[in-house]
Amino acid sequence: MPKISSFAVSLNVPEPEASAAFLSGHFGYIAEMQNDGFVSLRHPNGGSNIIFLRAGLPTFKPAEIAGRAREGLLLVLVVDAIDEYHEQLVAQDIAVVTSPETEPWGERFAQYRDPNGLIVQLVQWV
Repeated sequence: MPKISSFAVSLNVPEPEASAAFLSGHFGYIAEMQNDGFVSLRHPNGGSNIIFLRAGLPTFKPAEIAGRAREGLLLVLVVDAIDEYHEQLVAQDIAVVTSPETEPWGERFAQYRDPNGLIVQLVQWV
């Protein structure tokens, strides 16, 4: 078995800079690498990288899956004190998709829409 030290999620979006600014401005992510059509983010508290690629980049391989990433996709971030954080996001006029609610199995979550239409879901386990 290979030793896996980390992983990243790469998402195709029309405007990578807009999604990167959304995660940076509202959730504290920092750009580690950036170029035309490409931004790689990491959170200062750790976790995996989130990479945004401009949809349609000719360098994307395999080409047959180079379309949009948002159908059926949730970008889930685990947090503490979800209700307090939700109030802060509402005060920032962020697009709320689902206000905080709790599932029977103990997952409290809320959902927000980024400028490219991606859904960012915050989760707190209660």
